[in-house]
Amino acid sequence: MLVLDNLNTHVPTSLYKAFPPEKARRILDRLEFHYTPKHGSWLNMAEIELSILQRQCLNRRIPNQDILKREVGAWEAKRNANEAKMEWRFTTHDARINLKRLYPAI
Repeated sequence: MLVLDNLNTHVPTSLYKAFPPEKARRILDRLEFHYTPKHGSWLNMAEIELSILQRQCLNRRIPNQDILKREVGAWEAKRNANEAKMEWRFTTHDARINLKRLYPAI
């Protein structure tokens, strides 16, 4: 099973761009795709957090894995100490409007 957000590159045909057709087909035969909602998914939050990590910590050349681990650890400790939170604006009300087709009719 593969859980993906709805980014336009997250489609099975992308494997054909990365691998020869035979290998792409073998990989696809082993995958089951599940897409998260377009807004408000945990995967979106993880991607946002990784983007912040890249901009605040990994935006330069890091010469080796030990330094990388130390830098990321320090960044993580600072984020946790500051109790960094994500301001999520997609409410249940928004979900009921935007994802109406996914909710059962009562």
